[in-house]
Amino acid sequence: MAALLCEGPATPFLDLPAYRRLFAKLPAAARERVIAAWGEAEDDPALSEGRFTLRHCRLGSLVLAVQPDRGDRLDRKASYHDGELPPRHAYIAFHLWLREVEGIHAMVHLGTHGTLEWLPGKAVALSEACFPAALIGGLPVIYPFIVNNPGEAAAAKRRLGAVTIGHLTPPLTKAGSHGPAVELERLIDEYAAADGLDRRRGVLLRREILERAAQSGLLAESGIRQDAPEDEALARLDAYLCDVKDLQIRDGLHIFATAPRRRDLLLEALHGGSPAVPEAMLAADLDRCADAEGAALLAALEGRFVAPGPAGAPTRGRADVLPTGRNLFTIDPRAVPTRSAVLLAEKSAADLLRRHRQDHGDWPRSVVIDLWGSASMRTGGEDLALALVLMGARPIWDDGSNRVSGIEIRPTALLDRPRVDVTLRISGLFRDAFATQIALFDSAVRAIAARDEAADWNSLAAAARGLEGDALRQATTRIYGAAPGDYGAGIADRVARGVWRDRAELGAAYLAGSASAYGSGLEGEADEAGFAARVAGADAFVHQQDHAETDLLESPEYAAHEGGFAAAAEALGAAPALYHTDTSRPDTPRTRTLSEEITRVVRGRAANPAWIAGMMRHGYRGAAEIARALDGLHAFSATLAQRFDAQFDLVFDATLGDPEVDRFLRQANPAARAAMAARFRDTLRRDLWRPRRNNVADTLDTPEP
Repeated sequence: MAALLCEGPATPFLDLPAYRRLFAKLPAAARERVIAAWGEAEDDPALSEGRFTLRHCRLGSLVLAVQPDRGDRLDRKASYHDGELPPRHAYIAFHLWLREVEGIHAMVHLGTHGTLEWLPGKAVALSEACFPAALIGGLPVIYPFIVNNPGEAAAAKRRLGAVTIGHLTPPLTKAGSHGPAVELERLIDEYAAADGLDRRRGVLLRREILERAAQSGLLAESGIRQDAPEDEALARLDAYLCDVKDLQIRDGLHIFATAPRRRDLLLEALHGGSPAVPEAMLAADLDRCADAEGAALLAALEGRFVAPGPAGAPTRGRADVLPTGRNLFTIDPRAVPTRSAVLLAEKSAADLLRRHRQDHGDWPRSVVIDLWGSASMRTGGEDLALALVLMGARPIWDDGSNRVSGIEIRPTALLDRPRVDVTLRISGLFRDAFATQIALFDSAVRAIAARDEAADWNSLAAAARGLEGDALRQATTRIYGAAPGDYGAGIADRVARGVWRDRAELGAAYLAGSASAYGSGLEGEADEAGFAARVAGADAFVHQQDHAETDLLESPEYAAHEGGFAAAAEALGAAPALYHTDTSRPDTPRTRTLSEEITRVVRGRAANPAWIAGMMRHGYRGAAEIARALDGLHAFSATLAQRFDAQFDLVFDATLGDPEVDRFLRQANPAARAAMAARFRDTLRRDLWRPRRNNVADTLDTPEP
């Protein structure tokens, strides 16, 4: 059905005269914006012989359709979150046809997330002239939503009045070992058995292990110095193989209202995070999910009450999100960061500082933290708490309500280290949802800047000393993001469409898309020079990954934010450390460099036959997931100075270079296969990939049989 809808022919659904009558009923302000952006309806490219067309089909009383492009098809991704661009006529025609002609009683939106909730208009309390309200007109919207994505679910509730029915995350499995790693593990076990008993055999095995690891690329992946002693190299290699082997990956996709294929790992994660809850009880929440999801959808369609339930990541021990099938809610933003978030952030800060000192021999003095709204909702604000902890500040909570009521600045004598000058690069969703936290962090920055402390212990105060008025405000601006109403980092669509020349251009796009300043007296004013100074002066950049249900190749947006910062820093002549920290096990955070995390995820997931086999069970949609992993790797190769030749080799060998997988892609989703071939060709053309195989070009150009 998915292939039929997405690949099949477009068919007519509304003629032009009928559309004009319906369009005239929209508020005048909305009509004027549409015509100003797109011209008159007869100019719309979706018209064919005077009728709007769309891929859709009927099943009894159901109409199934692919949501139309809200803007130009070539700029599809760029327009997803464009707060200024009104929808085109075909998009409006589709929604008015459903509402006024078909007379549907409810809209069920499948897939996180759509574009309707991101159309222009107010963020909350929409008026009739706001496009989501103008098109929906009070129609019930039922929105099955993955339970670990509270941020975008909140947008659907806030702007559509949607009932967001939480559903389980995809089933999980461990990455295990594959390819040369299997033989290396066997040899390492053999070496461990021989060590101390047969020294000569141990020496021979150690050298064989390291030689094989070097030939396979695993030695380079594990970050071992070429001059490292053999014992150290073997220990690092063994640790890396275990790290990849234990990586949690998706075993296919979750099917709504269906029991999880693998419940053991999810149950293990839930019980590990909630040891006080008996395992049998957790297993009984978990087993109710399938029936609860289906029952909630039917209840919503019948206009009955759907019980509320919290959103969060099950693999982080959030037993309270079970059973799924409840109307998702998030957290009270006035309690962010929570007490537990601060306690966990202290552990993350300690690991981050340890890693930086280990690698660079000194404390980091200036750090940029990439802060996303959904993560803040899932964790109660751990990213924001990390920023405060690094600066030497703590929230003050009201004892009665647990809401944050202020900030306490800790003396440097208690810190026993220099304060870190922290800049936040906030997402658009964080900007919209956490105005109080923006003010809170800004007040902490200004309080630290006003302290009488030595420059080598408080570089922020040193930079602000003696300044006042606008100069002081500029010197203490530490919160930046996209302009009001805008979202993203300004890079993902450029990379996806291939409309970029070099990393410097992408770096400039990141700076331009991130340089709106926020804080007291600042309402998103452009300050590219100020943000560029923060980027150029940063010792490190940090992005936290708070759960194991996704990874940094899941979406090109990770590369847009993390790689975009790196490209901007390089263009400014700087080379800060890039950290992708893993807090999926909150008690034992792991700080890895960005390149370490990319190689780990490629080996453990994107090039893993077990993960690919899981996706192949899902046909068209599974093929699209395989292609998406390549998109993420390509975006990182475009924005980072490091080369990922070996990683492209691994992904190619596991997908288009594997006859069985290539055959699956051609049959299940030819468009995904063509997109992968185009992506590989682009990396070759731009010299982002120098393959070790000689037949890559032939494989990419082989037509479908």
